[in-house]
Amino acid sequence: MKAKIFVARAIFPEVLERLAQHFDVESNQEDRIYGADELRQKAQGKDGLFTTPSEPVNAALFAANPQLKAVCNMAVGYNNIDVAAATAAGVMATNTPEVLNETTADFAWALMMATARRITESEHWLRAGHWKKWSYDSFTGPDVHGATLGIIGMGRIGQAIARRSMGFDMNVIYHNRSQLKPELEARANNAKYVGKEELLRQADHVVLVLPYSKESHHTIAAAELALMKPTATLTNIARGGIVDDAALIQTLRTGGIAAAGLDVFENEPAFNPEFLKLSNVVLTPHIASASTPTRLAMANCAADNLIAALAGQTPPNLLNPDVARKG
Repeated sequence: MKAKIFVARAIFPEVLERLAQHFDVESNQEDRIYGADELRQKAQGKDGLFTTPSEPVNAALFAANPQLKAVCNMAVGYNNIDVAAATAAGVMATNTPEVLNETTADFAWALMMATARRITESEHWLRAGHWKKWSYDSFTGPDVHGATLGIIGMGRIGQAIARRSMGFDMNVIYHNRSQLKPELEARANNAKYVGKEELLRQADHVVLVLPYSKESHHTIAAAELALMKPTATLTNIARGGIVDDAALIQTLRTGGIAAAGLDVFENEPAFNPEFLKLSNVVLTPHIASASTPTRLAMANCAADNLIAALAGQTPPNLLNPDVARKG
């Protein structure tokens, strides 16, 4: 008898077909968003869950579904999963690292440059019919080339962002939980490790790429924004909650920094509507990994994890290896 799984969001049909070769699949191809209670019910009788960051996977779900063996997230982030509760329940939890590093780094650059060079603001102005003449100070902003790039969170994606800065002759500084090995710093455009406050004071462009946790909540709040240059930009492609959105809105209103580029928000998709009143912010709907090849690779990676887990093997991207050791 095939193991039973629930696929919590719409995914590529070819990945769904692949999963159906291994499992009895119930899927949500209509792409409803399930809250905690509904997801708990959908997990009844299932051996595995294929999830995305929008699904809350908590202790109550594990308690109500003792038969569950694996929860496999189609994302590199996994703050939607209570990993400690999964471990206590003997449930394997996985994510999809590596496959989205380069695409996400590409997008970080796109968002940072659009922010620095005021692309969104100027396009809206043009579309509104305001362009009547050239002006020496029309939509001027800071340079990217030759500037100082500050990266907070120097994991795989942060390093990929830093490598791209070589073509722009940038000075790279970074802050991380720990300093990289010298060979990795060299590959990342000779990135220099500094304290967070020093980075905020020195950087012309700050990019956030750190994972979300209780410890990283509001890593950037009013006090941190006050350290930044008034000509600086802030780009967040990490997770909502790392930035205090209300404090950022106030800083953007008062010119504390020049501009911000945001792909993630607190309480997304119900983000703070005050952002919409600002012209010096570029807003995108959590699409940093949204190239077709990358999203397909992410779905297949999550499928690989689920297939391995329910075959009694150790999944390639296991977040809680203690469960495998106990097994």
